[in-house]
Amino acid sequence: MIEKKIILLVEDNADDEKLILLSLKKSKITNDVVVVRDGQEALDYLLGSKDKPETLRPTVTLLDLHLPKIDGLEVLQRLRADERTKLLPVVVLTSSDEESDRVRSYSLGANSYVCKPVDFVDFAAAVRELGLYWLLLNRPCP
Repeated sequence: MIEKKIILLVEDNADDEKLILLSLKKSKITNDVVVVRDGQEALDYLLGSKDKPETLRPTVTLLDLHLPKIDGLEVLQRLRADERTKLLPVVVLTSSDEESDRVRSYSLGANSYVCKPVDFVDFAAAVRELGLYWLLLNRPCP
């Protein structure tokens, strides 16, 4: 049975969301992309909520840090504290190049930390490489 590979994009900036989706499409990465726009939605999607059970696990989660409701670092902390998601691949994809954000992200269990390039061509290349690596090359934990 072939496992469906899903990307969970946790991104509150509509322009960045469009660039990421366009970059994936231009790179011929046709996997389903689920978009949530704040930290609470991300946790509800991954862990379930009172009103909604957990859903299909993504192959990789692209997590912005600066999110409404619950910030990305807290989302990461909660994911790593839960047995169901502690090994889920999480790539921090953010505009922050602050050393403290990088240290905290890795300390909380991020698998990778990528700064969003300002230039569209570089941005598209970064997203393409992330997609190819996490969806094709990486062998996830069973």
